[in-house]
Amino acid sequence: MYDRVSQLKRQFAADDARRAALDYLLQAWEEAILDGIDSDCVANAALFTAFKELVATYGEEPVARFAERLPERVRNGEFTPKGVHQ
Repeated sequence: MYDRVSQLKRQFAADDARRAALDYLLQAWEEAILDGIDSDCVANAALFTAFKELVATYGEEPVARFAERLPERVRNGEFTPKGVHQ
């Protein structure tokens, strides 16, 4: 029981950290847009920075395997905003 509670606490802490990180990124994104930077430039910079950090953390091969799954995830609508149909 204690192990499960401890595991849930770690999960909640990780979830909180991810939410906080997302909030920071969204604020920076909005500031860039307000400063006149095109959203596609911000998106490309964010992707480059994210992949660079992932490679630094996990190495090239694990990140390459992760990236190989991206086309399917995109096609399955995982990144499509609600209400947008293509």
